[in-house]
Amino acid sequence: MKPGILVISHGSREAEWVRLVDEAVAAAAASPRVQGVPVYSSFLEIVEGRLIQDGIDALEEQGVTDLFVLPLFLSSGSTHVDEIGQAFGLPPVAELEGDLGIFRVNAKVHYGMPIDDDPDIAELLLSNIKPLSVQPEEETVMLIAHGSREKVFHERWQHGLNQLAERLRKLGGFAHSATAMLLPDQAADHLRALQEERPNEAVIVVPLFLSKGYFTNTVIPSRLKGLDYRYNGQAMLPHPAIERWLERRMTAWLQDR
Repeated sequence: MKPGILVISHGSREAEWVRLVDEAVAAAAASPRVQGVPVYSSFLEIVEGRLIQDGIDALEEQGVTDLFVLPLFLSSGSTHVDEIGQAFGLPPVAELEGDLGIFRVNAKVHYGMPIDDDPDIAELLLSNIKPLSVQPEEETVMLIAHGSREKVFHERWQHGLNQLAERLRKLGGFAHSATAMLLPDQAADHLRALQEERPNEAVIVVPLFLSKGYFTNTVIPSRLKGLDYRYNGQAMLPHPAIERWLERRMTAWLQDR
């Protein structure tokens, strides 16, 4: 049996977004414990010629018979993670049916998990907001992520966000942690509630997005317009923590085979 790894991320019309993802995947694939195993960086949508089926075909052309599918998404609450799983023949986690159809794949498929909560990611977020922190014992960190209105997916988002926010709080020595989703629109209400409950603490808003773009630059600032908070819009890429996460997931699967 020949192993191969298919990394799947969302995709973007911005070439820089695609480049940052590709560089992180390439760095993980070049690590000594992964080197020699075919790795393909694919995208759910937008990036023509690099879509999921393209990746499957390219890996199988290299003789891959044992395929590890690794979703480079932030939460198991992402509907995209579920619809990709459905397209590989896995049962849906809710009644929401994906529209990707079924992929053509001959290899035996092993479907991995997205990021959710992770020590390396907490360290990444802390490094992103370090310039904003003055006295962490008098500050609250509030993670803001995309989220979902669908009940099962919303609960999964919330669980992962709560764990990651608390990990970040402990790591940075902050007074308090909180979370909010953009879908449903919680950000402003949650920030106002925080400021009423903890008026003596500054709030540092931490965006949980893989790369800078529309959500970090426009949506979050517009949702929080007129409110008092600290924010630099720093996203997760580029950062070696993403490479380390990818490498750990890849090597763990290769060792468990």
